Amino acid sequence: MSTAQELVLRSVPFLKEVKNRTAGGQLENWLNANYGLGSDLYRDLARIVTDGVREGWAANAELDGPKYRLSRIAEPEEALHYFSVTAVYMNSVEPYRGQYHQHPYGVLSLIVPLNFGARLMGPNGWSGAGWTAPGPGSHHYPEVMGGALIALFYVPAGRISYDIRPPSECARCSVPSTRS
Repeated sequence: MSTAQELVLRSVPFLKEVKNRTAGGQLENWLNANYGLGSDLYRDLARIVTDGVREGWAANAELDGPKYRLSRIAEPEEALHYFSVTAVYMNSVEPYRGQYHQHPYGVLSLIVPLNFGARLMGPNGWSGAGWTAPGPGSHHYPEVMGGALIALFYVPAGRISYDIRPPSECARCSVPSTRS
C-alpha cells in the first residue's frame, strides 16, 4: 500500500534538483535522459501513483466520468520548492481531449501508461512513458489515445489557468492595435 505522503516524500529530492530550471524542450530532454523509464525515480513515482489510482487516493475526482479524473495531491509549499503535485487519469483508445488550460510557469509531466500504446500529447507530439515539459505560457487540451495512462504533474507555484480560450474559439478575439 502506497500513500500520498510517500509520493510527496519521494518527489522532494527531485524537485530540489529541478527547482531552478525552466520547463521546455531542453528540460524535457534532460528529464528523459536522466529520469526516464529505466531510472529509479521513474519506477518509484510510477509505482506509487499507480497504487494511488488503484487505492482511490490519486486521480479520484471525475471531470468527465471515469475516463478523465484528477486530484491535487499536494499544494505548493516550501518543502516541495513551491511546486504542486497533481495526478490525472485519462482513458481512451480514440483520441480524447480534456479541459483546455494554460500553464503560466510551465509544468513537468511524468507519463505512466497503464495500457501498451497509451500516449499523451505533449509539446513534441504523442508521448509514451517518460516526461513532457510544456514551457511557461503553454496552453493546450490534455489529449490521450491508445488506452489508459496516469500523468503526474509538478506545477510551479501550482499555477494553472482555465480562463483562456482555445484558438478556434478566439477567431473574433482581437489584439489592440498599437498604431495611432
